[in-house]
Amino acid sequence: MRLVWFAIVWVLAVGCRDASAPPPALGSGSGSESANIAAQKRKAVIARAKTFELPTTHAPPPGDPLTFHAAGFAKTMCSAVFITGLDLDFAAEHVGYFTAPYATRKQLKVAVDTASKRVNVTLPDGSVRSALLTNGQGCVTLPAGSDKLAFTPAPVAPNLPPAATQAWPLGDKLDTPFPATLDKAKIEAVLDAAFAEDAETAAMVITWRGQLIGERYAKGITATTPLESWSMGKSVTGTLIGILVQQGVYALDQAAPIPEWQGAGDPRAKIRIADLMHMSSGLRMIAPQDPESDPDNKSLRWDIDGVMPTYPDHIYFYTGGVEAFAYAAKLPLQWPPNTVGRYRNSDPLLLGYLVKLAVEKRGEDYHAFPQRALFDKIGIRTMVLETDPYGNFLMNGYDLMSARDWARLGNLYLSDGVAPDGTRLLPEGFAKFASTVAPAWAADERPIYGGMFWLNTNEKLLPTDAYFMNGAGGQYTFIVPSRGLVIARLGHFRGERRGLRPAFEHAMALLLAAIPK
Repeated sequence: MRLVWFAIVWVLAVGCRDASAPPPALGSGSGSESANIAAQKRKAVIARAKTFELPTTHAPPPGDPLTFHAAGFAKTMCSAVFITGLDLDFAAEHVGYFTAPYATRKQLKVAVDTASKRVNVTLPDGSVRSALLTNGQGCVTLPAGSDKLAFTPAPVAPNLPPAATQAWPLGDKLDTPFPATLDKAKIEAVLDAAFAEDAETAAMVITWRGQLIGERYAKGITATTPLESWSMGKSVTGTLIGILVQQGVYALDQAAPIPEWQGAGDPRAKIRIADLMHMSSGLRMIAPQDPESDPDNKSLRWDIDGVMPTYPDHIYFYTGGVEAFAYAAKLPLQWPPNTVGRYRNSDPLLLGYLVKLAVEKRGEDYHAFPQRALFDKIGIRTMVLETDPYGNFLMNGYDLMSARDWARLGNLYLSDGVAPDGTRLLPEGFAKFASTVAPAWAADERPIYGGMFWLNTNEKLLPTDAYFMNGAGGQYTFIVPSRGLVIARLGHFRGERRGLRPAFEHAMALLLAAIPK
């Protein structure tokens, strides 16, 4: 996707071109100079990867990209209308271009069936792709040509007292006085900057030393509204793995026990759980944010207008209506594990597969596990985790949650994995693992990815110890240990193309000035 910030991502990320890219570098030189540096670094990253290339081939997703766009449009609109509560016309203009490019939507006709909680998208040839609101797993895309799901949805409710009866962070009762050492007017100025009109910020929550010190919401959005969050869900997957490590089920350095990889001589059996956490498995697929996906290479190009001669597997996981875990597990190796870092949906999905295998082996309810093992422990009540038609969580990007709840998750990492009641949910030092550059990314001189978290290399935006959850369209949860800060910002997708960058940069500058070092 060619979003507003893509032109500068290579300056910051030394090669990462992604709809879920970090905020841009500031003061990075002239446009032509930056572009030249980015091009040189991209070529170096591609050349290094070629030295490790294995003799396997890529099998592109079968089918017509426009059909996939229709499926993505149906699911995105279903979630926007039935979960977030947006008006359809507004959502079609402002929300979720990632799986359904904005320009392509002109070719499609969308209709909401309120009675059946379903969104139908009709293609020019008369065929229809649909998404259905389920009883528990959010909106799910129906497989092409099918009207049924391959699993039985089940409701998952928080096992918590009403939020109004509990104090923050386990509840929503904010009865702690504003810190005397801070200036409330300065925090309000931060929110004013973040909510500049063109940024289309929907929600922002700021906590300092665990205390909620600032929040604001766009019209129609509340403190409990689940909002499109996209790839921030990858950090949720990593957190669930951390919980299983703490429980002794897995170890980060062990070979990932994916059943499909256990055949004699299968080279994928050497992929460790840590390699999946580091986006360094080496599995072969195409993602629009790969350095190889150069805008001049039209065989790999993906942009906001839907130009996509080769449909990326990275997106197909969302729109194909396939069994995502099985599809990811069948991918061959492109490089040996832990040699090349690439941001690809295969890795978080396979981590999700490991979560499912572990939970079901123990005889527990897979769909309830995230709520019981994580969300209930830290006061999260609004998360909606959506699945493929086979009931597998697509936490690589189909997740919706309120800004307050993203801040709660961020604070779990700020406390190194200790819940508000003192229970250790994550292994000691797991936050350090998540926030330390992955070896394969470091070898590429791209120190921007850790363990299912992005790393901040832009000291003019936030201190460089900051790390963050990141989702397409400008969804961020920053953890800044040196300042005791957690910042959750969610917005409507169109804002990233219009005015998010200057608004966010301004807001962060004001915030750092307001918070003592």
